[in-house]
Amino acid sequence: MLEIVVKTENWERHVRVSAEELAGLVRRIGGDGDRFLVVQRIPDLPDVFAQVWHEAGGDYTLEYRDGAPDRHFQAMADGPEAVIAALTGWARQGAGWDGGLAWSLLDMGPALEVPPLGVGEDERAELERRVREALAGGYASRAELAELAEEYLVTEDRRPVSREQAVALADRLWLEMVAEQATWEGETDPERLTRAFTALQDAGITARENFTCCRSCGQSEIGGEGGSGARGFVYFHTQCTDSAAAGHGLMLLYGGFDDSDETTAAIGHEVVAALEVAGLHAEWDHDPARAITITPLDWRRRLVG
Repeated sequence: MLEIVVKTENWERHVRVSAEELAGLVRRIGGDGDRFLVVQRIPDLPDVFAQVWHEAGGDYTLEYRDGAPDRHFQAMADGPEAVIAALTGWARQGAGWDGGLAWSLLDMGPALEVPPLGVGEDERAELERRVREALAGGYASRAELAELAEEYLVTEDRRPVSREQAVALADRLWLEMVAEQATWEGETDPERLTRAFTALQDAGITARENFTCCRSCGQSEIGGEGGSGARGFVYFHTQCTDSAAAGHGLMLLYGGFDDSDETTAAIGHEVVAALEVAGLHAEWDHDPARAITITPLDWRRRLVG
């Protein structure tokens, strides 16, 4: 799998695709509402991306940015194969990946000067604390973190953080986390959790991570996530994520789609078994009215973006 995320004009998001899947996405674009791809690395990095635009019957316009607006390049191709080769090489970060096309430097204008935050130290510390908290959860994108930073201190008559300042703050803290996670070795507990949830999903149990904002919303929406063959569900919501990132373990909510205690208890046993196979310890008293808790838990979720 390629360590990239591919986003399409029609709002699809493909995470860690194969080279063949990337090629298929490139060959697909060209119709109304599906004319471009944006490709980012995992983890996402500020001002590092590639993108391609194509309308049926025309050439392909391929661009990439290499760390700053003044390093933004463009090339044209008359067919998808050259684009596929370039994007695959870019994703693999192979030497000479850009050698097959004639690239030109695009003038993106002067770099934007972002003024320092005009808030006191207490507000700055509180803002950074909240953004770091969302970062530690591991599910937020850079764009979501910037939106959080922009809105967090807003009051009825005051908006102290501009969009540009919010992006700069979010990117700085994001890169700090990217540097920290580069020191992590081996499989982490959140990756074990994802492995368990994937196995449960394959077994007919709808499994969702960081799903909705709270239990009430989760219970009302989880039914719409399951397919026709789903027997039950397991999920945790964003407040559970925050608790896990703060070192308090992770609460899992589960149940059967037939609303019976028997099915709910059976789903609970399957969830616990899958967690144990993945190497996680679950605490549960077999009561279908009580949540399952994963503890101890070392919450280090690698960023995607």
